Amino acid sequence: MGKFQRVGLHVSAAGGVENAPGNAYAIGAECFQFFSRSPRGGAASPISEGQAKQFRSACEEYGYESYIHTPYYINFASPKKSLAAASTRVVREELERGSMLGVKYVVTHMGSAKDYLAESTGSKTPAFAKASAGRQNPNIQEEVLKKVAEGIRAIYSGGKKFSSELLLEICAGSGETIGDTFEELAYLLKAVGRKDVHICLDTCHLFASGYDVRSKAAIDDTMKQFKKHIGLAEFKLAHMNDSKADLGGHRDRHEHMGKGKIGAAGLKALLAHPDFQNVNFILETKHDNEIENDLEFLKKWRKQK
Repeated sequence: MGKFQRVGLHVSAAGGVENAPGNAYAIGAECFQFFSRSPRGGAASPISEGQAKQFRSACEEYGYESYIHTPYYINFASPKKSLAAASTRVVREELERGSMLGVKYVVTHMGSAKDYLAESTGSKTPAFAKASAGRQNPNIQEEVLKKVAEGIRAIYSGGKKFSSELLLEICAGSGETIGDTFEELAYLLKAVGRKDVHICLDTCHLFASGYDVRSKAAIDDTMKQFKKHIGLAEFKLAHMNDSKADLGGHRDRHEHMGKGKIGAAGLKALLAHPDFQNVNFILETKHDNEIENDLEFLKKWRKQK
């Protein structure tokens, strides 16, 4: 495949996780992401050693690196103790399943503070919010971020170790979602304090949360902020999506390559940008008749080394 970043997409694992590598290969992906369980809820189907062996063998045959995305309902900040505890348990299970399958990273969102804030009686803006130079949502209290960090740390309680590493994904910022700014992500990384927890940047989410990526100059400025607050070494994977929402629109609406508000020029600049050369790219656009064009777009415009 050459010495450049690999491009792939989120694929189905219907019928068993062992089917995911073949689904990725059939469409021409060079790496892939999948759900190892239903993203909507319910208990996860056990993965047998036979299934794991098939998965690992296929990935070895195709030369694949793979990633799991956790379910949508994860919410470490939920005021419902059962849901907060379930979020920790489910992400731990996904790391266990990923380690069994030889998956490189498990990507997760952190949830929303909306319900937590509705039950909170405090209204003062914490020092953390004031220190973030206007990029921090003042409605997200520091105590919420502490709660999220506690939930993530609890994944590793008892000295639990995994070969798969955890990636915290930047979000678009709708509905008081947690992790829509570099300041919040930096706070969480520091509070969690682990060398096996890093960052996934989604281009649609970046744009929707207010970080411009429509040109080389805009990306330079955005990544300057990222490196100031977090550091490039923490950037491990990119979700490559155009955005139906406007810059700063705080809506998580993925669009096909070049058909959204980021546009083809911005996406080409992202693919070629120096700060994006050490990560692989995963498409999360709709699997319709445009998905193969999206994949070809990434292959065509990535920087050849």
